[in-house]
Amino acid sequence: MSTSPPTLPLNRHAVVDRYFLEHRAKVLDLAAFLDRVDRAKPDAADSNRDFRLDSLRGAIALLLDGESDRAKRVLDLMSDPSTEPIDAAPMKGASGAWDGFQAGTTRDGENA
Repeated sequence: MSTSPPTLPLNRHAVVDRYFLEHRAKVLDLAAFLDRVDRAKPDAADSNRDFRLDSLRGAIALLLDGESDRAKRVLDLMSDPSTEPIDAAPMKGASGAWDGFQAGTTRDGENA
């Protein structure tokens, strides 16, 4: 017996029924990560500021602002807006966040 996929688009109740537990787990995972960061001992090079954490906190604020296009806005916030190639990467691989992000500012540097 095969089950056919639901008719799309799903209504709001069906979306919540289908995806709530998955996303509840992701929120708990994020909370646990932030708790681990808070409990971690700083090292000598630790300035208590990390652009990745600033970016993540900025993304959380976007999730809660009630505006639409959250996924696009979070991706834009965490992505490097430059278009020119860099001479050399500071590390191998991507960091997942833009090093130029500053909490409380927009992409053009104005206060949010």
